[in-house]
Amino acid sequence: MPAQRILIVEDNEDSALSLKMLLEAMGYAVHVVHDGEGALEAACAQYPDVILMDIGLPRMSGYEAARRIRQNCTQKTMLIIALTGWGQEDDRRKSVEAGIDHHLVKPLDLGQLKLLLEPVPPLVPA
Repeated sequence: MPAQRILIVEDNEDSALSLKMLLEAMGYAVHVVHDGEGALEAACAQYPDVILMDIGLPRMSGYEAARRIRQNCTQKTMLIIALTGWGQEDDRRKSVEAGIDHHLVKPLDLGQLKLLLEPVPPLVPA
């Protein structure tokens, strides 16, 4: 079965909703949570194909959530993409250390995201 589920982890509800609508229009099944603990719970329960992870989250940072997802949700390999306002070299290094596969800086470059999602075909082609 092709990859198709995306988990958005974003504490800004308007941003999360906008991104959810965009990805759903592209044909993906999308679930949203608003903090790091929710990310860990959803990732281990739903095993999404891709996680779009904000870093500056309440209750648990995106770095820590990604680290715990990699440690605890081992039944499936998930692509984790940081989508954050934090873009310094140190931020990117911390992403790598946490097990995050790619680090995108807001505002979102949709073309860049589409390139990263190419191996993750949607349920229904847009």
